Amino acid sequence: MAGPIVVMKRFELKYIVTAEQRAFLERELQGHMQVDQYGETSIASLYYDTPDFRLIRTSIEKPAFKEKLRLRSYGLASDTSPVFLEMKRKAYGVVYKRRVQTTIPLVKKFFDGDGDICAEGQINTELTYFRDFYKDLAPACLIIYDRTAYFEPDGDLRLTLDRNPRYRMEDLDLRVSMDGAPLLEEGSSILEIKVQEAMPLWLTDILSRGKIYKTSFSKYGEAYKQQIMNRKDRYYV
Repeated sequence: MAGPIVVMKRFELKYIVTAEQRAFLERELQGHMQVDQYGETSIASLYYDTPDFRLIRTSIEKPAFKEKLRLRSYGLASDTSPVFLEMKRKAYGVVYKRRVQTTIPLVKKFFDGDGDICAEGQINTELTYFRDFYKDLAPACLIIYDRTAYFEPDGDLRLTLDRNPRYRMEDLDLRVSMDGAPLLEEGSSILEIKVQEAMPLWLTDILSRGKIYKTSFSKYGEAYKQQIMNRKDRYYV
């Protein structure tokens, strides 16, 4: 299952912004950062978990170390379109990501225990160990959003704004649709700042003037919480 391999190590800071704060941020970023070549892109991430949601329950407890596994597509996927299997680990605030390009049929074979996910030794070993350690991993939640990504020319700073974040816990297939229930109030976006070193002072100043404050937020975690609350509401009706 050879394909492009990506290994990342960085800090990721998250913020929830209103429509007004987003407009302010987009104005202030001019001259500092540029929108990437893709413009706004619809992204779908299919999270794998155990039948008892062990991975996301552990993550919500905010331990020093946590990890997730997801399959990502850009737009609606097909059997032949590229998708990306990503293992994401966070230890003491630093995010480590392993990512390999593949296809949906090859991913299914991998989780069925039939073959490797990629040709590279170390990445394949890590992904296979993750699968075998947790056992019974299966699609658990689909997160979808419309992303605009910014980059700093000649720098390592990356910034993303995710509009209309939504989720579903049924029809867990990247080939079905890009529909889902809303994760946030209408007009809100998720801002993520991704840096390898310290945040530049000009960006710190923009966030301060815009009253944009860092928060702890997980898209999959929020979807899981909402789903549990919905089940409780139905139980007590």
